[in-house]
Amino acid sequence: MSAIAQTGAAGFLACFDALKDALPGDPIVRQRAAASFRALGLPGGTSARRAEAWKYTSLRPVAETAFMTPVAHGLSIDLSASTATCSRFAATPDFGALPRPDRDPMVALNTMLAEDGAILHVPAETDAGLVRIESHGNGPTAFHPRHAIHLEAGATLIVLETATGNGSYLHNAVTEITIGAGAHLTHIRLQDESPDSFHFATIYADVAEGGTYDGFSLVLGARIARTEIHARLVGENGVAHMNGVQLLTGNQHADFSSVVRHDAPHGTSRQTVKNVLAGRSRGVFQGRIEVARHAQKTDGYQMNQALLISQDAEIDSKPELEIFADDVKCSHGATVGELDAEQLFYLRSRGVPDSEARAMLVRAFLTEALDLVTNEPIRDVLGQRIDAWWERQAA
Repeated sequence: MSAIAQTGAAGFLACFDALKDALPGDPIVRQRAAASFRALGLPGGTSARRAEAWKYTSLRPVAETAFMTPVAHGLSIDLSASTATCSRFAATPDFGALPRPDRDPMVALNTMLAEDGAILHVPAETDAGLVRIESHGNGPTAFHPRHAIHLEAGATLIVLETATGNGSYLHNAVTEITIGAGAHLTHIRLQDESPDSFHFATIYADVAEGGTYDGFSLVLGARIARTEIHARLVGENGVAHMNGVQLLTGNQHADFSSVVRHDAPHGTSRQTVKNVLAGRSRGVFQGRIEVARHAQKTDGYQMNQALLISQDAEIDSKPELEIFADDVKCSHGATVGELDAEQLFYLRSRGVPDSEARAMLVRAFLTEALDLVTNEPIRDVLGQRIDAWWERQAA
């Protein structure tokens, strides 16, 4: 399949028109997605339509960049430490029932042009171990992975997603997750893309009775990045964790947006997202907890904290609660600050060099979020990436 150059929303639509007969999967689903994308456009791009969900993040730089799509890209799946069954979207295309291309332009774009992705399935009462999914982009390209993860009742799985690349490219992934009764998914994402790339990840997770979605994202790379998570607790005693760390520098822009919908009683959701912002970077946090009228005994917690280590850095924080039940425990909060001058002075007065003292305080700030990753080897890998990021800032 030959690559086609494109610019902006019109370019993506022209690409779809040229390739739609060769793309896998239901053509009607793709055509409906194309109609939605035509109406929605790229937020902040050439479309005049304003979307509240994209209030703080403009995709004009994406609209102004020429990409080649579709192209072969590096997507690898390592099942050596897992008993999960795996297939590829290209071989068994299924767009799923949870993603909403009618509402989200990047989901519509993915549904139009997705060619491949990982489809993981874990049978009931099976501990499937660890699966690694690695994506590697190369400019000037655009690719749209379509992933699905399905755990039956009582199943357990750890997924480690890593995204890297070189040059200017667009990585726009959509993932559908269904977690059966009593099942537990640990979903760790490490985004360390090229500083010239664009990264968008949209995740939909439905959690049944007694199930757990335990998610963590470490965002280091990309010129513009957005992590968007929609979690729905559809059964009693469901649990959703949507935690993360964003480390930004230069002119990077990263957006962490989430919605957790409590649709059943006795549900628990936890979210801690921390930002360390250097240079002229900009971080965004949008978190929303929705509690249905019948979702009594809900326990929801949400916290966003930002550490600005440059006077030119910026954070936009928008936590929200929408509660229709009357017997709930929900809270949210946000803090913004800089390195504590007294703590720095204390460390310096005891012979700790300035760069090392700053590193110690930054790492202490991130400890609370990083400790939420319970898998020790993976937590160590994330910690090493955080240390390497700080060393680059101090150099």
